[in-house]
Amino acid sequence: MEKTDPIAELKGLGQSVWLDQIDRTMIRSGLLARYRDAGVSGVTANPTIFARALESSDAYADEIARRLEARHEPESIVWDLLIEDVQAAADVFRPVYDREHGGDGFVSIEVSPEVAGDTERTIAAARELQRRCARPNVMVKIPATPAGLPAIQTMIADGANINVTLIFGIERYVKVVEAFLAGLEQHRARGGDLGRVHSVASFFVSRVDTKVDEQLTKKMEQLDSTRRPELEGLFGRAAIANSKLAYALFTQLHSGSRWDALRSAGAAVQRCLWASTSTKNPRYRDTMYVEELIGPATINTMPVATFEAFRDHGQVELTLQKDVDGARHVLERLAMVGIDLAAITQELEDEGVSGFAKSFRESIERLGKVRISR
Repeated sequence: MEKTDPIAELKGLGQSVWLDQIDRTMIRSGLLARYRDAGVSGVTANPTIFARALESSDAYADEIARRLEARHEPESIVWDLLIEDVQAAADVFRPVYDREHGGDGFVSIEVSPEVAGDTERTIAAARELQRRCARPNVMVKIPATPAGLPAIQTMIADGANINVTLIFGIERYVKVVEAFLAGLEQHRARGGDLGRVHSVASFFVSRVDTKVDEQLTKKMEQLDSTRRPELEGLFGRAAIANSKLAYALFTQLHSGSRWDALRSAGAAVQRCLWASTSTKNPRYRDTMYVEELIGPATINTMPVATFEAFRDHGQVELTLQKDVDGARHVLERLAMVGIDLAAITQELEDEGVSGFAKSFRESIERLGKVRISR
C-alpha cells in the first residue's frame, strides 16, 4: 500500500504548513526550496530563532566581518542580515504566493521586541520593515500586547500584511480580531483593496501546557494519593483546549453582518496560526500539537524536527472542531483546582516579549564584542 503524504493531506483539509525556522544556510543550500516543494507554504521566525542562527551558522561570518570592518553598528548589522534572509526566503516562496493569489506563501519578520510597549514606535518599526523588505509576501509580526493592538489596527488600515504574534489567551484574541476588523473597515473607507490584505493570528500553544503542567505538579505534591487521579487527567490538555475554544471564537467572529460586509468587499479571514507546536514534554506524542489542531483556514508553523516527525508518522483528521464542549470542560476543571489560566497567559506574554528582547539584545552585544576584539 502506497504511503500517504500527511503534509498534502493537511492542505486538503484547509490547513497550511509553515516552517518555524529561517537561516542563510537553508536558503543558499536549496533546502528551503526543497521544503517548499514538499508542501511547506510559508516561514515564520522570531528574534530567538535568528539569534540562534547567527550564533551557530558560519554562513554569516564573512558578511559580519565585512560590515564590522566598514564600522557598521552591531544593531544595524543584525537587522541588515535578517532582512536579507527574509527577502531571500520571500523570493523562494513567491511562486506559492502567486499560485494562491496572495493567500499563502508568506515569510514573517518581527518588529523589534524592544518596542513592544510603545504603540507609535511599533508602527514606525513595522512601516520601516515593510519598506525595507519590499516584498508583497512578507508579513510583519506585531505582538498582541496592549500597545500592539492599536498598531495592528493602524497597519491593517494601511493595507499591510500582519502576523499578530504572542497570543496566549482567548480574551486577548477577541481584541486582536477587533483590531483586524476595524483596520479592514478603515482601509475600505480609504478606498483600499481588501483582497490584498492578509493577516494571521498566532497562538503559542505548547508553552501553555508547560506552565499549567508545572502548577499541576506542585498541586499533586500537596495531595494524598487518593486525590491525585483527579489532577492526573488534566496534564497536557490545557493548550489544546484553549486553542479549540479560540478556533470556535474564530468561526463566530468571522460571521454576521459586520464580517459579511467586509467579505463582500473582498476581505479574507484572519487565519489562526498555531505556533510553538514542538512537544516540550517527552511523555507526549511528538506530533500532538499538530494532530490535535487540524482544521480549515488555519496554519501550523512547525520547527524542522516537528515537520519531519509529522511527515513520517503524522495522523491526519479534522480535530479542531471535535469535542469543543469537552475542551470547555477541561478549562473549567482547571479553574476548579485553582489554575488561573488568565494569569498564566499574561505571564507567558510578558515572558515572550522579554525573552525575545533578551535574545535580540544578546545578538547585538555579541557582535559588539567581536568588533572590540578586532
